[in-house]
Amino acid sequence: MMRMKNGIVLLMLLLAGFGVSAQDPQFSQYYQAPLYLNPGFTGITQQQRLATNYRIQWPNLPQAFNTFLASYDIWVDELRSGFGVTAMTDKMGSAGWRTTTVGINYSYKVRLTEKFVFSPGLYFGYGINGLDRSKLSLGDGLQYNGQSLDPDLQKLGNQQYFDFGSGFVIYNRSLWLGAAFHHLNRPNMSILNETARLPTKMTIHGGARISLYHGMRTMAKTSYLTPSFIYRVQGPISQLDMGVNYHIDPVSVGLWYRGKPFDKNITGGINSDAMVFTMGLYLSKFTVGYSYDFSVSKLSTASGGAHEVSIVYEFVAKPLHRGVKKQNRLIPCPTFHNKGNTWEK
Repeated sequence: MMRMKNGIVLLMLLLAGFGVSAQDPQFSQYYQAPLYLNPGFTGITQQQRLATNYRIQWPNLPQAFNTFLASYDIWVDELRSGFGVTAMTDKMGSAGWRTTTVGINYSYKVRLTEKFVFSPGLYFGYGINGLDRSKLSLGDGLQYNGQSLDPDLQKLGNQQYFDFGSGFVIYNRSLWLGAAFHHLNRPNMSILNETARLPTKMTIHGGARISLYHGMRTMAKTSYLTPSFIYRVQGPISQLDMGVNYHIDPVSVGLWYRGKPFDKNITGGINSDAMVFTMGLYLSKFTVGYSYDFSVSKLSTASGGAHEVSIVYEFVAKPLHRGVKKQNRLIPCPTFHNKGNTWEK
């Protein structure tokens, strides 16, 4: 009977872990995690860029979900290419379930017209997935000084894997549209020396920058809107984020919706997940963002929603030298701030 109880507890733990890991971590401020969103964004500014993102989800629960992401990218004008690196760690649950990934990004810029640029990109990554067996407490451990004799426990380990993805972005100074395809090789995430494939994730996203001031008023503080959306599909899970930020430099505020507005839940209502409130401060080199997810699902406010902080630091790379052809000086991607850009000169 004890052996059966141990097996049931272990099975429930693993199923819960696989259920969560079947969906990638997400960021409400997805536009502040550009390399994670789409490898086509690599090197899309003419400056070097360092971005960090931290998200804590459901902080009121005993074990919150914590995700940390860091990325760096640079544009190399002579090669018309962007290069970048990313690193992420995602921790969940009382058993210390952790997924850590590192990867490299590459993109190539093609001028389609005088106003539009096409930026395809690739991602190659390495990851490790697993939990801390010392934090597991099974029934027979109470009889043997905290040590379980269940042989299934000894099968648990860390799974290492390679990952591959691609994406593209088409943009000009005021519009952008892109798509990304992650986990194209469907890496094996099983920690039991079995097979548990991570589903491929498809992401479609786009947005615009709409100026609210015209004519002579452009000399005053710039005011504009940046509506955008992102639609994700990964296995049986799909989700739509859409909203708008209002900017009066150097400050912005925004309101976003997350859910599946075209689907109905079991009660016949709209299948919604959260409303997201965002704030941003845009300085000459630093961009600092904060967001809070108000849960409107069955978890309600008992989960504590989610807090997220992002910091992006941009610093000037080497200036364009005279040997760089004019067609390589690409149109800048629309941004969520009013910083000057050498591509506009």
